[in-house]
Formats: sequence, structure tokens, C-alpha cells
Amino acid sequence: MLRPHEGQAIDGFTLGARLHKGGFATIWQVTHPDHAYPMVMKVPTILDGYDAPTIVGFEVEQMILPRLSGPHVPRLVAVGDFSVMPYIVMERIEGNSLLALFESAPLPLPALVETAARMAAAVHALHKQHVVHLDLKPANFLQRPDGDPDRAMVCIDFGLSRHDQLPDLLDEEFTIPMGTFPYIAPEQYLRQRNDLRSDIFALGAIIYEGATGRPPFGRPETLRGVRQRLWRDPVPPRAIDTRIPEWLQEVILRALEVDPAKRYQSAAQMLFDLQHPAQVRLTDRARKMAPDGRRAVWRRWRAMRRLRGFAPPSGVSAQIGKAPVMLVAVDLSPEMEPLSLHLLMSVQRMLKAEPDARVACVNVIKTARIGIDPATDDAGDHLHVARLIALRAWAQGLDLPDDRLTFSVLEHPNPAQAIVDHAAKNQMDHILMGARSHSATRRYLGSVSSQVVAESPCSVTVIRLPST
Repeated sequence: MLRPHEGQAIDGFTLGARLHKGGFATIWQVTHPDHAYPMVMKVPTILDGYDAPTIVGFEVEQMILPRLSGPHVPRLVAVGDFSVMPYIVMERIEGNSLLALFESAPLPLPALVETAARMAAAVHALHKQHVVHLDLKPANFLQRPDGDPDRAMVCIDFGLSRHDQLPDLLDEEFTIPMGTFPYIAPEQYLRQRNDLRSDIFALGAIIYEGATGRPPFGRPETLRGVRQRLWRDPVPPRAIDTRIPEWLQEVILRALEVDPAKRYQSAAQMLFDLQHPAQVRLTDRARKMAPDGRRAVWRRWRAMRRLRGFAPPSGVSAQIGKAPVMLVAVDLSPEMEPLSLHLLMSVQRMLKAEPDARVACVNVIKTARIGIDPATDDAGDHLHVARLIALRAWAQGLDLPDDRLTFSVLEHPNPAQAIVDHAAKNQMDHILMGARSHSATRRYLGSVSSQVVAESPCSVTVIRLPST
């Protein structure tokens, strides 16, 4: 089998400079006459010793990458098999990984929150394509240099990942947990590799490190050190730095819950809280200033020492389906009260079928142009505040706890565009909205609902009043 070197040609690709040498692979700059954009070739490091994990992990990545698409993964160009030289050629992401950034942690709060939100968006995009990464860490996130927030974060290195619709070669061939020890979830220690909430735990560990400057469970080098996170909780971030806000500690510690059922149930739900800190529901987690005492740890140890696994999750797609984030666009105009009531009843019916769903209630104030605040209504009341109060009153009929309900009043000259943009930014899974009755104006000029249906990044349900 060939070994890679500068100047080597294989399958039309010419290797340039070696860009990186890691423990499991080397990365080379490559060119090809049929591809003008920058590319890299990843070649596994196969020595004469025990290389089975390297070989199987590379096979896993070769299986998964062709099934991924979108801005949050590198574009695949070609793969080579083990008969001559195994390789993966993909687009070169010019930006740097988050490793150097997190080595300078603690990070300023605005930068940390923005980075965390971008990571959560990228991970949710993976989950929607049936993939659980299972090795999330700062080094496995790259940031595109163009600054576009909708495509900035890229996940790499899928050698330990699990695709919900493919054989799990790692689980079939190895009996030890795999992953980067400071970040892997407790269920990974128990060799459960099919739960997207394992990636939620890793995100929580990364954000904790960005906020405090150290990983929540240190840097264990043995599985025995990893096992302790089944019963030991981390030092609360605010006990390390009181400048960390309570809402962010709530997000971090919820993501780091031992039992996956107590974490965020999707990366989209975590993303929503990161983007709406004022609406994060604070629990005892937010105010905690010390790890649990010896008695509580001992009780957990007794409960966990013989644990063989947590309740098995459904498939990745089914997990996301059980915990959607629904955007409900509510028209609060007085003449639209019958339609808004009908919309409320429709949402109530959907919540019976989706009991873990979160609902984002949205109203749009139409302005002359972006950035113009309509200030007050005809009665002299602040219009934004008045709409927010009315939106909350409408949502009382949903009977949802605060942590599953959020409210946003948007201002935009194009209400449909405001709804579409908000859904895309917050990784919404479904939009529900009402449609006004038929009219000549709607027929010739179009409608908000038709534009949302045409441009939405997710499914849309349009509610109409029953014909009379």
C-alpha cells in the first residue's frame, strides 16, 4: 500500500504540502485538473502495529461523508479504497478550528454565546441527516472565514460517528468506549452510540470550557476517570466566575445532565435558548454555586454503579421529531380574532401529538423599512410591548411551562420574510400560521402565507377558518 508524500499523484490528484499530522491521519493540500477550488486529502496513518481502530474509523468516515450535504460539512470530492491508498478528498475550509480560540478561554461572553449558537446549529444540521457525531470537541469545528452566520461553522472528522441508517462498524468490532474523554457523555461510556443527546452533552462540555477556561470533568486519561461522571457533577460555572450569567449556567448544566432524558432533547432547542437568553427558564441549576455534597454523590454512586445503560432512544430522526421547535405566527389584529382562536386550537391538537415540542410565538409589526421602530400605536402605547403582552395572553391557552414557550415581536417591512428569516435563524422544524380569507388583493398581490410556504426552510401548516 502506498504511503503519501509531496508530489505524489493518485487518481488524478497531486499531493502538495502536508498541512497537518495527527495521531490517526495526515492532511495534504491537493490539486486536480477538473477541480479549481481548494481541496485537501485526508490519509489515515496506518503503521505496522495495531491499527484496527484507525482503519475502521476511516471506513466509517468514507461511508458517512457521501451522505452529508449542506454548509456545515465539507463538500466531498472523492474517496480511495485500501487496495492502493485509502484517502478522502474534500473541499478545503480556509478558516481555523476552534482549538486555538478555546485554548485562550475563558472567552468574552458575546463571542462565546455566538460561537455556541453556531456550533448548535451545525450539530442540528448533522442530526437532521441521521448522524450523531460522538466526537465533538473544539478541534472538530472549523469556522469559514466569510463570516456568514448561516454557514460559518463546519463539523469535521466523522471517524467515530454513527449514521442511523448504516451499520455501526465500531460497535460491531470493538468493546471499549471511543471518543475524546473530556467531552464524551456518560452513555457513551456505557457503549450507547445511538443517542443524539450525547452530542448535546459534548456541546455543554465545550461551552463550559469556553466560559470557565477548563473542561467540566478535567482531562481524564483513563476510562475509570470517565466513569465518575455517572455520579459526580461538575463545579458550577458561576462558582468559578460569577460574571457568567445565570441563564448561561442553566443552559450549560442542563446540557451536562447525566440522564439524557433531562438534557435538551435536540440541538435546535439548545440553540433557541442561546439566541433568546432573556426567555431561558431558570431553575435551581442556574443558582447553584457548589457541586453536590458527599451524601448526594454517594446516593448517585449507589444508583449508577450497576447501571448498564439508559433507556434506549428511538432513531435519530424520530428523536428530532419528538422534540420539534414550532414557530406559530399569530395575527393579533382585532378583525383576525376568530382566525387566531382557530390557530390556537390547531396548535393545541398538534401538542397532543408532539408532547415534547417547544413553541415559539411570533408576531410581526410591519414597518416602512428595516430598522424603523413604529414606537407607539394610536392610543399612545408602545406598540412592541403591547404586541408582546397580547401574544402572551393568546398563548395562555396552550398551557405550556415557561421553558417550552417563547415570544418574539419582529419588525420588518415584509412580514413573510421576517417569519422565514426567523425560522431559518432558529432552526425551526415547523411553521403554523393563519391565512386571511380570499380577496382580490390576495389574488393579485399574493399573501404572507403563500410567500412563507414558497420560501420556508421547513414544513408549513396554513390554518384557515372553516367555510360558512
